[in-house]
Amino acid sequence: MSAASHVATESQKRAKAFAHLDEAKLGWFHLRAVIVSGVGFFADAYDIFVISQALPMIYQVYFSTSYIKGSFPVGMPGFNNNVTIPKTGQNVKVDFVDNYPGGTNMDAWLKASTNWGNFIGQIGFGILGDKLGRKKMYGVELIIMIVCTIGSAFSSSMLNGLNVLQILSIWRFFLGIGIGGDYPMSATITSEFANVRYRGLMLAAVFAMQGIGIMFGGLVFIATLAGMQTQIQADYTALDTVWRVALGFGIIPAVGAIYFRMTIPETPRFTVDVIGDTEKANSDVEKVLSMNGVSNISSAWDQTEIATAKVSVKTNSLKEFRAYFGQWRNAKTLIGTAYCWCALDIAWYGLSLNQSVVLNLINFNGPSKITVNGSKITPPVDIWNLFYQIAIGNIIIAFAGTVPGYWVCVALIEKVGRKPIQIFGFLVITVCLVVLAADWANLSTQQVPFLVVFTIAQFFFQCGPNTTTFVIPGEVFPTRFRSTGHGLSAAAGKVGAIIGVQAVGPIFNNNPQLVLWIFAAIMFTGAIATLLLPETKGKTLEELSNEDD
Repeated sequence: MSAASHVATESQKRAKAFAHLDEAKLGWFHLRAVIVSGVGFFADAYDIFVISQALPMIYQVYFSTSYIKGSFPVGMPGFNNNVTIPKTGQNVKVDFVDNYPGGTNMDAWLKASTNWGNFIGQIGFGILGDKLGRKKMYGVELIIMIVCTIGSAFSSSMLNGLNVLQILSIWRFFLGIGIGGDYPMSATITSEFANVRYRGLMLAAVFAMQGIGIMFGGLVFIATLAGMQTQIQADYTALDTVWRVALGFGIIPAVGAIYFRMTIPETPRFTVDVIGDTEKANSDVEKVLSMNGVSNISSAWDQTEIATAKVSVKTNSLKEFRAYFGQWRNAKTLIGTAYCWCALDIAWYGLSLNQSVVLNLINFNGPSKITVNGSKITPPVDIWNLFYQIAIGNIIIAFAGTVPGYWVCVALIEKVGRKPIQIFGFLVITVCLVVLAADWANLSTQQVPFLVVFTIAQFFFQCGPNTTTFVIPGEVFPTRFRSTGHGLSAAAGKVGAIIGVQAVGPIFNNNPQLVLWIFAAIMFTGAIATLLLPETKGKTLEELSNEDD
């Protein structure tokens, strides 16, 4: 057989293998891929967002004796106290940010430390996923997450050295590397095994588990607080157990998914396009189609057969990366996915990890101030009830717009398309933030109107760019750069998250109106940048790759 005939034959085999994947009915293998990837995203979101409720408890336990001083005055309305009441950690929420040296920056760093780790993990795992293969890297990120979650839950101060917050931030940083690695790995594997008709739905369903993870964070806090009510009302330092249980819970979904991730097969697309073994890829496609019809989501894959290079393929070297993305048609796609994700995360994380302002406005962050002798003061609180109400408030926010938004997007993404959902979501969020910023003086004093506008914004974050910025990068790049492209896009998002939490977030408590104007402007630019992207609905990965074969 001539070299030309051999290449033609291999191309036909490749096209046939991919056609079978693209045209396959939605089945049990697809369900397994979504569950295995989705459970990881449940753990990712849980670990990232649980910290916003854990930190106030840590501050309360470790800094109350240092920063809570004085007494409540005589004659407080509703208390009828004839003597002063000493202020303690039992009846006052500690003001960590204003008392701890550099408290604003420390609080922001603790919330953003995981995002710094995400940035490294997304780039690192993205590149390694293209160099070493999806299978070799999948599961490694969960091992990192499990180890670092345990470390986070058992964080404590050194006798002479770092305090509990500094130790926790180190563990959270390395936890973030594992979480970051999950983004390109899960997106790439799900995309490359999916059929054309339901690829967007499968990717969106994986990402929608983020909403379930956020919701479970609140539920775990509620359950733990309810179970320890007597102990906490007797001694507020029992909160030390609550935050440790909440952080430690994150290992449960990770442990549950690790076996399935370590045994998932290499994707046929990587086997063909990067390794160059069309025979092995065809064999694997047949196994996928066979498993797709069996109602079993457990692993049943022969791991002994190794793919070997049989035909020459385009490499994923740095030189080839520059050549591919040196073309404007490809560069604009990477610029679009990266910028949209960055813009989205500035506002999304800036709001999500700084929800104390929102909780105050919906009356779930402690009692209102009272007037005593002409001065306004915060009255004594039941510290258990305060943290219980905060947990309830977070659940309300999650149920009101966050969780429904994810799953409505899952239902609509194959009907409407990715670009329309992303553009419309960015624009609705822009309008909501403009309304909040323009009428802040009025809306910030009216619980129901504020909650309505905020809920609409939360809904369209999820049924909009928060989902689509994850989906699109998993579809638009060629196999040899798909994991890298997704990782770079996600890393750009985490740059946005860091800006939102560490640069803009600290201003939120003092000048929320300014922050909302900034977020609104950035959301509008996200809608404009979406125009750089192709619509991926109904197209094969090969059609979208811009590889001139």
